[in-house]
Amino acid sequence: MTKKIGFVFMGILALLIGIYPLLYAFVEEKYTLLGSKAPEILHNTMWKSAFLAHIVFGGAALFIGWRQFGSSFRNKYLRIHQVIGKVYVIAVLISSVCAVYMGFYANGGIIAETGFIILGIIWMVTTVSALISIKKGNVARHQQWMTYSYACTFAAVTLRIWLPLLKNITGNAEGSYIAVAWLCWIPNLLFAYLINRKVTNDSAALRT
Repeated sequence: MTKKIGFVFMGILALLIGIYPLLYAFVEEKYTLLGSKAPEILHNTMWKSAFLAHIVFGGAALFIGWRQFGSSFRNKYLRIHQVIGKVYVIAVLISSVCAVYMGFYANGGIIAETGFIILGIIWMVTTVSALISIKKGNVARHQQWMTYSYACTFAAVTLRIWLPLLKNITGNAEGSYIAVAWLCWIPNLLFAYLINRKVTNDSAALRT
């Protein structure tokens, strides 16, 4: 029951943040993340294009990716699972490339920049590794890599949890953003590691 509740809660958060890009169609830029950016960045066409591609495709990956982890769904609708997986990989590759580029312009200086750039690279690498694994027919390894990949995707959610929390606790907006550049994804990957280890141990126990 606890596992099901956690899965549903994760799905709700993923769906809510997944449609977040729609906010930019209805809200003035000064009331969004763009309001914290310097005018020269906002007038950089390449950065603006990367930003839009990042939030749209990243939001799509977040929105559709959570459904892939239900084993009953995978087993019953394998073809749909495969189609969603292909869309997810394409969305992540586009969004992660844009994320790496945007990382060089992140608020908070070199520490925050490094955090977001590393996240973008890990996001890309884990997703490509998952794709390579399934192409080789290694389903178990594919699932493990996808767990890590979606942990990176879910950083969009945890960032929006950590940032207001730290800002309210510390009263330091810039320092909170610097910390969140790392906090939004490192705990996610550690949690993904624990999930993968449990699945591996359970599988080993069934074989003995």
